[in-house]
Amino acid sequence: MVCKKCEKKLTTLAAPDKWKEGSKNVLAGSSGRKLNQNKLLSRSAKLRFNPLESKCKICKTKVHQDKAHYCQDCSYKKGICAMCGKQVLDTSSYKQSAK
Repeated sequence: MVCKKCEKKLTTLAAPDKWKEGSKNVLAGSSGRKLNQNKLLSRSAKLRFNPLESKCKICKTKVHQDKAHYCQDCSYKKGICAMCGKQVLDTSSYKQSAK
């Protein structure tokens, strides 16, 4: 759940490179494998810290949205915006589980 102000941030996307010969997103060969690749370096790149993976401020689980601070479950239970934390919904009359 996000507020109207933060909803504008969700719709913006970075445009990827158009497919053409020699562009950055085209791999060598048609099979999709990189040639002459050092396996030790490529494996450690996957384990490297990614700053876009953030954690929920309440329950410390991974957040799936890029700029969100709260996960979907916590934002719904508290009735707050997942990105900015502003009160969006009054959940005082809701019967929710204790989880």
